[in-house]
Amino acid sequence: MNRGPSTIIPCLRYRDAHAMIDWLCGAFGFEKHAVYEDDQGGVMHAQLVYQGGMLMLGSVREDGFGRFMAQPDVLGGRETQCACVTVRDCRAHYERAKAAGAQIVDEYAQKEYGGAGYGCRDPEGHLWWFGSYDPWAG
Repeated sequence: MNRGPSTIIPCLRYRDAHAMIDWLCGAFGFEKHAVYEDDQGGVMHAQLVYQGGMLMLGSVREDGFGRFMAQPDVLGGRETQCACVTVRDCRAHYERAKAAGAQIVDEYAQKEYGGAGYGCRDPEGHLWWFGSYDPWAG
């Protein structure tokens, strides 16, 4: 089944967006698609891609939409959602992320519904879920 590009794209804000772009690419395997800087040296908008999916991000700022967002450390490390990314080799992805310093919050394991997965936090505390289960394949 050819699903084409993702039409649901998670958007995150980071205090040090430039550093997080590099970290997300190194630790999770994302690739830079576009990075647009603002006039203060921050990131106005960035697009990172992974296989057929995309993540958009920018620097934390108190603009119109940003005033509705909070960083995990302000919420005691809690989030109301997380990005879920399907990966081909979940074990290798887990090892790569762990070696890069991702905080593992749900250890790698085979799942009863199929595939394997793990959960982690990036250096700014955002939650991520990576797994080999592909809900589109079923």
